[in-house]
Amino acid sequence: MNQIVDQVRQELLSAIDSDKLVLPTLPEAALRVREIAEDPDASIAQLVDVIGNDAALTARIIKVANSPLLRAPNEIESLNMALMRLGMEYTCNIATGLAMEQMFQATSDMVDKRLREIWNRSSEIAGICHVLCKHRTNLRPDQATLAGLIHKIGALPILTYAEDHPHLLKDSITLDKVIDALQGQIGDRILQSWEFPEELRRVPSQHMDFSRASESADYSDIVTVAMLQSHMGTDHYLAEVDYSSVTSFGRLGLEADEPEEEDLSADMEAALQLLS
Repeated sequence: MNQIVDQVRQELLSAIDSDKLVLPTLPEAALRVREIAEDPDASIAQLVDVIGNDAALTARIIKVANSPLLRAPNEIESLNMALMRLGMEYTCNIATGLAMEQMFQATSDMVDKRLREIWNRSSEIAGICHVLCKHRTNLRPDQATLAGLIHKIGALPILTYAEDHPHLLKDSITLDKVIDALQGQIGDRILQSWEFPEELRRVPSQHMDFSRASESADYSDIVTVAMLQSHMGTDHYLAEVDYSSVTSFGRLGLEADEPEEEDLSADMEAALQLLS
């Protein structure tokens, strides 16, 4: 098994270095949104123009703005109202994440199914990230949500590789091990190539380092805890992790066996619907 993982790692990293396997690029809508986010003179009207060209993205931004998590006093019915409610930075991060959904598709049914499973799980984790960030840190919930959406971005080129190596697709256990072993390193490379904020660039690799040392809570900690909570009570191997050995819980001020606070529980319900 380790031999196969090492072989795939060498081939993938060599292919990326020689440009034979091109790292995925952000969708056009996400690129344009991030350009506006980085322009100190940009206006909400410009953001409305960009997002308004994508009907599906517009509808989902309005849905996010109406989420119980954000507790809008009145129902928001237009994109302009939604952006006024959310603000530039929040909208840019959420729109970037939502626009990425189109990347999680493939031509073969088997790979397409896996990519959709990863996206659906990442969407759920992103919602939990929003709640944990809001209740447990002084970090930005929009940035935490984006961290949840991109934490397994490294699986994309691995599954592209698997499409050209059918023996991997036929052995789902080996493919899972390959993804688990390599997606962090490759994900970090992707986020670096996309010039994502420094605090997000190592989330793909760091969120699986359960004994990681850090002076204070960061976005990787939020993703770690959200991921473990997402798999709680399932037959996934992550449901068997001993929480007392996971340093992220302590940095977020959480005890491994701490019951959910009532307001946190209500927000978690809303979180699962945030990006669906």
